[in-house]
Order: sequence, then structure tokens, then C-alpha cells
Amino acid sequence: MSAGHDVVDPRSLHLAGDSGVHRLDATAKLVGLVGFVVLVALTPREAVWVFAADAAAVGLVVLFAGLPPKVVLARLGAIVPFVAFAFFLPVIGTGRRVDVVGVSLSADGLWACWGIIARAMLGAAAAVTVTATTSLADLLRALRRLHVPAVVVSIISVMLRYLGLVTDHLGRMRRAMTARGHDPRWIWQVRPVASSIGTLFVRTYERGERVHLAMVARGFDGTLPTVDPPVSATRVASAWAAIPVLVAASSLAVWTMVT
Repeated sequence: MSAGHDVVDPRSLHLAGDSGVHRLDATAKLVGLVGFVVLVALTPREAVWVFAADAAAVGLVVLFAGLPPKVVLARLGAIVPFVAFAFFLPVIGTGRRVDVVGVSLSADGLWACWGIIARAMLGAAAAVTVTATTSLADLLRALRRLHVPAVVVSIISVMLRYLGLVTDHLGRMRRAMTARGHDPRWIWQVRPVASSIGTLFVRTYERGERVHLAMVARGFDGTLPTVDPPVSATRVASAWAAIPVLVAASSLAVWTMVT
């Protein structure tokens, strides 16, 4: 079971290092991440060079953090299923048509596809950088310092703690199905998979109930205990974490004035 946990354990997202990015306060990094993502989301899809400046800022942070490019790119692959629909927009879009390699595509659809993918990639890259340079414990402490509701922090903490168990349970169920000759190749063979997902949901719900009852029996009042003293981000840490935000804000402001 431990091997299965190592694959999906959220703690494995953190890559140990001694770079300046690693040493930055987690609170400052979270605030910077939120600000950067908001500015990227507000950037018009036509502002191509603004997206390029944002990408350069993220790339420099990745470089200074010493993160392996292969690891960053591999983790960015997780968003592909969520943005795959964007590739169909140029085909099904309406309005003016343009020829691309002999294929007639919608110009508005191409812009929409570009905007979705650019924003998703930049936001995901920034999030990957923060999670790779910040431990899970530091992220949870930062959420507390930012006055996120205690019950939300508790839910996130417990969810991450048991995510490995749930995924490992799903892996065991799949191996058991394969050992019994289940080899789905067609859509009408999906019934056993659906049944397994339903069973997994019921067992996960029951496990959650048992864990909650055990926690209440031990005095749980909705907040997880902590022994960390209150710490606030220093001005230096806040200034360094704000650099990508300043790049995104200044680039967007210049583009707005020029256009």
C-alpha cells in the first residue's frame, strides 16, 4: 500500500530545495499566486505579448527555483483533459472563416481556443511552481494566516490525507477486475467500471463518517489543532512574491494604454 500512496501522496508534489523561491513565506506566495491568476484571467485574448510577458515571468521563477522542466511540463499535462474541448472551438465556431493548412476554421473560435489554453497554462504553471516549492504543511498554515475559514482548512487537510487511500483502493479494485478477465474495449463494457465507481463512493462516504465520529469522540470541534506561532510574511518576502504580479499588471496596463 505504501507504494501506491507514494504515487498520489500530495506531499510528493513538493520538491525539496534551497532556492530563494523555496525560502519565501508561503503566505506571500499564495497571495502572489491568486493575484497573478486573477490578472491572467482578466487579460484579453488578443493581448498576445502580455501573455508572453506573463509566461516569461513564470519561466524565470521556475528557473530561479531550480525546478526540472520535465517535471513542470509533466504536471501541466494534468490540465489537458480540462481544456481539450477548446480545440473543437475553431471547428464548431461561427463567424469569419480562415484556412489553416487547408482546413476552414472559425477565426473567433481560434481566438477563443488560444485564450482558454493560454490562461489555463499560465495559471496551472504558477500553481505548479507554488506547490513544488512549498510543503503541504506550510500551505495549510498559510491558509490559516489568511483567515480562510477553519472548517475549510480542516476539510482540505483531511481530504489530502485520505486522497492516497482512496486512489489506492481504486487501484486495487481495477487490478481485481483485470484479474477476473475484465478488459473494457467498447462503450457497452463500461457497466463494471460504473459499478466500481459507485461502490468506491459508498465506501469513501462510510470511511468519512467513521473518521468524523472518531475525531468527534476525541474532542474535535471543527478546527484542527496547531502549535505553530502566528507568523506574518516579511516585506522582503512579499516584495519578491509580488514580482510576477507586477509584471502581469504592468504589461496589461501598457497594452490597455497602447490599444
